[in-house]
Amino acid sequence: MSDFLHHECGIALIRLLKPLSYYQKKYGTAFYAMNKLYLMMEKQHNRGQDGAGVANIKFNVEPGTRYISRYRSNEKQAIVDIFGRIQAKFEEVGKKDPSLLSDTAWLKKNVAFTGELWLGHLRYGTYGGNSIEACHPFLRQNNWMTRNLVVAGNFNMTNVDELFDDLVHIGQHPKEKADTVTVMENIGHFLDEENEELYQKFKKLGNSKEEISPLIADHLDVANILRRSSHRWDGGYVIAGLIGNGDSFVLRDPAGIRPAYFYQDDEIVVVASERPAIQTAFNLPFEKIQEIKPGHALIMKKGGKITQDKINEPTQRLSCSFERIYFSRGSDQEIYKERKELGRLLCQQTLQAVDYDLRNTVLSFIPNTAEVAFYGMLSGMEDYLRDVKKRKIKALGSKATDDQLHDILSIRPRAEKIAIKDAKLRTFITNDNDRGDMVTHVYDITYGTIRRGVDNLVVIDDSIVRGTTLKNSILRMLDRLGPKKIVVVSSAPQIRYPDCYGIDMAKINDLVAFRAAIQLLEENNLEHIIDETYARCKEQLRQGVNEMKNYVRMIYQPFTAEQISAKIADLVRPPDMNADLQIIFQKIEDLHSACPNNRGDWYFTGNYPTPGGNRVVCKAFVNFMEGINERAY
Repeated sequence: MSDFLHHECGIALIRLLKPLSYYQKKYGTAFYAMNKLYLMMEKQHNRGQDGAGVANIKFNVEPGTRYISRYRSNEKQAIVDIFGRIQAKFEEVGKKDPSLLSDTAWLKKNVAFTGELWLGHLRYGTYGGNSIEACHPFLRQNNWMTRNLVVAGNFNMTNVDELFDDLVHIGQHPKEKADTVTVMENIGHFLDEENEELYQKFKKLGNSKEEISPLIADHLDVANILRRSSHRWDGGYVIAGLIGNGDSFVLRDPAGIRPAYFYQDDEIVVVASERPAIQTAFNLPFEKIQEIKPGHALIMKKGGKITQDKINEPTQRLSCSFERIYFSRGSDQEIYKERKELGRLLCQQTLQAVDYDLRNTVLSFIPNTAEVAFYGMLSGMEDYLRDVKKRKIKALGSKATDDQLHDILSIRPRAEKIAIKDAKLRTFITNDNDRGDMVTHVYDITYGTIRRGVDNLVVIDDSIVRGTTLKNSILRMLDRLGPKKIVVVSSAPQIRYPDCYGIDMAKINDLVAFRAAIQLLEENNLEHIIDETYARCKEQLRQGVNEMKNYVRMIYQPFTAEQISAKIADLVRPPDMNADLQIIFQKIEDLHSACPNNRGDWYFTGNYPTPGGNRVVCKAFVNFMEGINERAY
């Protein structure tokens, strides 16, 4: 993605099912879980670079012993910072007595982060600051073990205001309105109620207060707590929680918007946002990893019972297609195939753009995350040329000469590495005022790969969101190579609508497709459509959220996708660019064909998976019309 977006977050959870001594004996280390958590977090580093956090809970400790540990960091290398601090504790022990590092009973009693339950989080902040206080996991503390709650997740809620008001109405005084705090306090409220109900139940049965605490721990109904707390949530979410007694859960939204995978055996249960993180950390085949079902929670009781419980009724599965296009690592078996198919499906449009002249066309990709789609396009072009060669050879018949056959058989796609990102230079560009010409040099270009004035240059990108990087950097850079025509191919369709489920594109005017449609309306004397859309969106905001419709679609209806693409090309074209320019986008139907099980396409179609999405898009348009430069949720 040439336009940088904050997006998503990542989680990693490990629950040991055996005593620490088991892992010391079998794997030769008391730090088996810590090492695996570190590896899983590093393998999901793509999901969060604003901060990280780790929490750990010990089981069966004596009263007066700290059993919950948590470190958070917003350092540049947050994962390394956190695990370095944890490791320092063990290094200190080793300096005093190395034998203690294999004494699991002593470690658990005397050193933090030696518990059986781990939760890690990687943060990309979609809005707000990057202070340490914004980093997960969040901790809700209490002297009652079963009232302690640790929460981390990958989520955005569209109805935080309503959820906040609910907390106020039940008598709470939340310290802020952030959705993480709101969700944690929401779960915490019903955790408290469950504790109170169980307390009263066991008190009536004649149990003493000291006897009641372990009874509550054994009988906590985590599924019931989650049902009561989440029934009004509107958003995309995967939320992981640890309860002080050792119970834990990972809850997924009913549409399966955000991803969550897990693996369990008789030794361990692990959960992660991405499947390859689990595969790599534990050397597992694809088939061993399961997906947490939409609307379900994976619940791990302290006693070792593992269940997947339905919490909310699943809706139509609309898992985020951007995960497949860009966000998740391409090392996932399914995602790799899907990205290749996305590239292959763009071949026909690309061939038309270069008038089928592959002899004088160079194919490339930018940025590196588009490389897999590029391989798919390359494969598609080879398939096309195979048919071309067959026709040419058949046309020659028996009179074909060796030179003619050699000329035909030598036809192949011309693929080059056109741009190389200069990671070191990137670190010096820290101020918007200093960017200017400097941003053009974030990439090095490979000189001599293009014949000036002769060759077309096709570059495939994951997606085009704002178009600013294309205009200010990439197109100016590519134009220096002197191509006759530049064709930018997006493996994603036109991004027309804001996201509200965890990706940083909440302001509709930031989207270049939207700006293109507005300009087309103005150029064609269709401003009345803009005014009518504004009036309808204003009216929608007075409706109940479940009755709202997405009237912003009216902005795009007068034009074909090709017309909007052409206007996008006009908007992103640098004024001093010499080459012809064309921009091609993936078709919606081809996106669905390539990613059949992940059809969440609201950014492209406006088909939001929850009612709150329609409210967000209406609010975003009203903000645009009224000049309000803020998020729509």
